[in-house]
Amino acid sequence: MTNALGDYLRTRRERLTPAEAGLPGHGHRRVPGLRREEVAFLAGVSGDYYVRLEQGRDRHPSEQVLLGIARLLRLDEDATRYLLQLANPPAHRRRAPRPEQASEGIRTLIDSWPLTLAYVHGRYLDVLAANRLAVALSPFNAPGYNSILAAFLEPEMRELYEDWEDMTARVVPYLRAIDGADTEDPRLVELLGQLTLRSERFSTLWARQDVKRKSTGATRFNHPQAGPLQLHYEKLVVPGSEQTLITYHAEPGSETEERLQLLAMLSAPGEVRDSPASRSQRD
Repeated sequence: MTNALGDYLRTRRERLTPAEAGLPGHGHRRVPGLRREEVAFLAGVSGDYYVRLEQGRDRHPSEQVLLGIARLLRLDEDATRYLLQLANPPAHRRRAPRPEQASEGIRTLIDSWPLTLAYVHGRYLDVLAANRLAVALSPFNAPGYNSILAAFLEPEMRELYEDWEDMTARVVPYLRAIDGADTEDPRLVELLGQLTLRSERFSTLWARQDVKRKSTGATRFNHPQAGPLQLHYEKLVVPGSEQTLITYHAEPGSETEERLQLLAMLSAPGEVRDSPASRSQRD
């Protein structure tokens, strides 16, 4: 049986220094983080109880205790929510065998945006729909691909993202925020297995146990035809689903907007690399 709650508490404890927790200096320490007894004392619980939590021998802690530990460990809203989910995981749900699909309305909407890149993710970051400009930026934005697999396993993505290190450091906490607490989900286990075996970068980031649902920001691309692009992104939850609409736009009147116009002209309909889904349908 996994001990996801205990592993998470231990990792976060080890990453918080005594100074950050308001403890006076104690000279040389063998480890930089907090000791178990220090967490217990500052959180107002017994040392034995906290040890049982980390060892997985108490799997039903009260929300009050967990919120106290979250405050001590300086967890933000996303990380605190994740901690509570680990302590009270949902009953494993049997999912319908049919694949997720984006609605026709969403497809029509994003296709109507000539200078805004847009695509739709499913729960596991599978691409369910994308407009022409998004696919022109990267063929891995086409429906049938999985964005997190592409980010870590496709060499072209390192060339496309000028800030690939920053991008990957964002996407792993995002995956953990939306899916990571469901440790019994077969699809999630499969994804994590592939990524852990094939990407040292992913393994390192996943082991940090960071949780962050960052929904807005900016990133830099270097497209082989359009050149450098500075784009702002927004991630919007599609109501009534586990899907997310991701959009990228340029500052009005900027050089990037001009380059997006060039990219739109260069991307003729039909020039889309075969995705796994399209190959499967053809076969």
